[in-house]
Amino acid sequence: MRKHVGDLCLQAGMLQDSLVHYHMSVELLRSVNDFLWLGAALEGLCSASVIYHYPAGTGGKTGARRCQGSSLPAEAANRHRPGAQEVLIDPGALTTNGINPDTSAEIGRAKNCLSPEDIIDKYKEAISYYSKYKNAGVIELEACVKAVRVLAIQKRSMEASEFLQNAVYINLRQLSEEEKIQRYSILSELYELIGFHRKSAFFKRVAAMQCVAPSISEPGWRACYKLLLETLPGYSLSLDPKDFNKGTHRGWAAVQMRLLHELVYASRRMGNPALSVRHLSFLLQTMLDFLSDQEKKDVTQSLENYTSKCPGTMELITLPDGLVLPPVPFTKLPIVRRVKLLNLPASLRPQKMKSLLNQNVSTKSPFIYSPIIAHNRGEERNKKIDFQWVQGDVCEVQLMVYNPMPFELRVENMGLLTSGVEFESLPAALSLPAESGLYPVTLVGVPQTTGTITVNGYHTTVFGVFSDCLLDNLPGIKTSGSTVEVIPALPRLQISTSLPRSAHSLQPSSGDEISTNVSVQLYNGETQQLVIKLENIGMEPLEKLEITSKILTTKEKLYGDFLSWKLEETVAQFPLQPGKVATFIVNIKVKLDFSCQENLLQDLSDDGISVSGFPLCSPFRQVVRPRAESKPVNPPEGSKPGDPSHVKNKASLRHGDVSEMGTPACVLRASAQPPLRKTLHTLEAILNFKYSGGPGHVEGYYRNLSLGLHVEVEPSVFFTRVSTLPATSTRQCHLLLDVFNSTEHELTVSARSNEELVLHAGECQRMAIQVDKFNFESFPASPGEKGQFASSEQLEEERQEARGLEINSKLDVRWRIPSLKRTGEASVEGLLNQLVLEHLQLAPLQWDVLVDGQPCDCEAAACRVGDPVRLEVRLTNRSPRSVGPFALTVVPFQDQQNGVHNYDLHNAVSFVGSSTFYLDAVQPLGQSACLGALLFLYTGDFFLHIRFHEDSRSKELPPSWFCLPSVHVRALEAQA
Repeated sequence: MRKHVGDLCLQAGMLQDSLVHYHMSVELLRSVNDFLWLGAALEGLCSASVIYHYPAGTGGKTGARRCQGSSLPAEAANRHRPGAQEVLIDPGALTTNGINPDTSAEIGRAKNCLSPEDIIDKYKEAISYYSKYKNAGVIELEACVKAVRVLAIQKRSMEASEFLQNAVYINLRQLSEEEKIQRYSILSELYELIGFHRKSAFFKRVAAMQCVAPSISEPGWRACYKLLLETLPGYSLSLDPKDFNKGTHRGWAAVQMRLLHELVYASRRMGNPALSVRHLSFLLQTMLDFLSDQEKKDVTQSLENYTSKCPGTMELITLPDGLVLPPVPFTKLPIVRRVKLLNLPASLRPQKMKSLLNQNVSTKSPFIYSPIIAHNRGEERNKKIDFQWVQGDVCEVQLMVYNPMPFELRVENMGLLTSGVEFESLPAALSLPAESGLYPVTLVGVPQTTGTITVNGYHTTVFGVFSDCLLDNLPGIKTSGSTVEVIPALPRLQISTSLPRSAHSLQPSSGDEISTNVSVQLYNGETQQLVIKLENIGMEPLEKLEITSKILTTKEKLYGDFLSWKLEETVAQFPLQPGKVATFIVNIKVKLDFSCQENLLQDLSDDGISVSGFPLCSPFRQVVRPRAESKPVNPPEGSKPGDPSHVKNKASLRHGDVSEMGTPACVLRASAQPPLRKTLHTLEAILNFKYSGGPGHVEGYYRNLSLGLHVEVEPSVFFTRVSTLPATSTRQCHLLLDVFNSTEHELTVSARSNEELVLHAGECQRMAIQVDKFNFESFPASPGEKGQFASSEQLEEERQEARGLEINSKLDVRWRIPSLKRTGEASVEGLLNQLVLEHLQLAPLQWDVLVDGQPCDCEAAACRVGDPVRLEVRLTNRSPRSVGPFALTVVPFQDQQNGVHNYDLHNAVSFVGSSTFYLDAVQPLGQSACLGALLFLYTGDFFLHIRFHEDSRSKELPPSWFCLPSVHVRALEAQA
């Protein structure tokens, strides 16, 4: 009865009275061993104490405990019965004067209101009494729940877990399925209340499984799915894939995979295939590292089955309760390790014109260096790349991907995700072998507009799931920048040539890339046309074209223009519309040194071929040393071809060696097997095509296309010796050239107005060319006239080059190989030494001898015996100085044709007047003449030798200035 009264007082809000009655009932029930009611009384005492300590209740997550020193409500204090004072008042609580200052402390010391620790002890005692009765399971469970809520407020989680563990094993008979679900749900909430999240998730998952128990006729899959979603936080599982990119994995992967499988199954039984695909994709993306090979195959096979009916998308999925499921991109299928934006090919890279480039440069700071500015520019450089893409051109991005699957991975519809510029992505499909390792994949696209484009990521379709993979969400990715500028469209030029492609790839020192390499093999002196077709394969018209050439470093001296062209005819076809072709012709002319090489002299000498005279070993040779008696096998160390010590000749050419030069033309033949070592020379050049057009041309951009040319030069003919022979006229001379055929074919050599000279393979013959002497233009006589830094050797070399060029243009020596139908030029540039040039040059003083008014330097002058013959000596001064006066004596003689000259002709020739002629001083560009007469008394051939009187004036001039023609007079019988 006391316990019942206590319950009524508690329900009526009489807290102190209920405590008194509960205490009294406990004492009475304990004495009679009524454990069921005793447990109820203890539970009531605990409930009243809890209400006192935690007036806000225990239903919330936190409870407000009554502050120490607070008093009971006044109404409850007024309703205390007088008989209860004996029990309520503790004598030890009174002061010396009998006054109790704190009623709450008084009640606590009277042990009527339990302390927080005693409350839990009494709950344990009450539960132990309930456990003695099999039918008291429900009230035992309720007591456990109440104790757990109190312990949760007291933050005593471990003790609370003991009560919950006891509640789990309480046997409740004949519970309905709904009651079971409610029981497990309450257990889950209580575990959540005390901070046991994984335990809470476990019982909530049990409740979810109870919703679809086999005994239920209509399983509640939606309730099951909802409860399973609520268990995710307890297992450290989130449905946002971004949470799995942060650091290491959290939670037990095996339990998480089991839960995700259950979500997939539940969503499928709900009839929502899109939800099943999303959860299965999430499982594959986030748990890939924990799946076995067989599990990977099973999951992907299931995913393909699901996506065959409902493909996976990147759209958000919103559940009825408002939960939003984010998309799951497959960033691990395949795994991307590096992303690199590729520059356009060298032939398509746009370049800014320098004049416009300088105008766009702006300095943001007046300081040369600032660490803040340098830091900011460094960050910008890491994002924006320093090259440009072109509107309308195919641009490439390279990805290094890896297939983590144990089977072949097929990736479809893989393309780029960009922003900032309208971009047409060209999707690609690839198949990666199992565990392929890093594999390069190139994604391409075409920017349709200009501006700044940012590559944000890529999209794929794997196992039927469409994914948008952003670079910011890829862990551990390496990139050199993802932003690049797109400039206006430019034309595209494609070249094709008439020459075959070359296996030699030119490597210019400037680092420029050669788009096309062609090669050709020519003989020295040969010229060939290179036909280049220029095709505009772009979408913009080609408006501007500039062509330049660059000869790479070569050890060989090259004469003349190696590459020459005329651009006017090609430019006349511009603007070149898309799809149109223009033709451009380049003349390739190889003209190397035709002088005799050192090994050729050695081979000819070894074969017993005479190379006496003036042998050629290098251009511009002025000093020739005699050949040594002992011939070393190898040249001395440090010597070079062209060094005078290498020249081996039997006699040097000296002024006046007319006898040797005057020998008749001879044929020098080599042995049956020529021992010549054929030396191939290589010439390399680059043709640069700088072109522009369309909107890009307006913005000041152009493109540069390079064509590499590789030319192998075979020797054609060599000039082994060069010399001169005086002609009958003082204005002419004979140039003697010993020509050697170094080819393996029969070859003909011809000069202007000369017959062809036939040379067999390895044969050497002498060629005589009658040439008019040259009046060379004046060149700087001293370094001061050209420049103070020019040396005399350089000036002399330039003079000889210019003279050699003029002589070569007049000679026009050409060779022809009939069997191959190939022709070329044999140049004498660089072959003529100073002495030969002097012989070929017109003397500053031009002497003319006229017999009866006719020049006598070509043929014999005819006269009659007894008739006087007029003789005139004429001088033309072409020098810059005044010359003369001069005295000349005419001495007649007869040639006996046996080396003997007869000067005793006093009875045969008589002078009309004096035999000595006098010429006055002649000014520059002036003329002077002297006259005389002779009388021939007998018939015959007579020669007149004109001799100068030696005096101080004549000695000041070089002897070569006094070169008079030989006078031949034939006296015939007098007419009857």
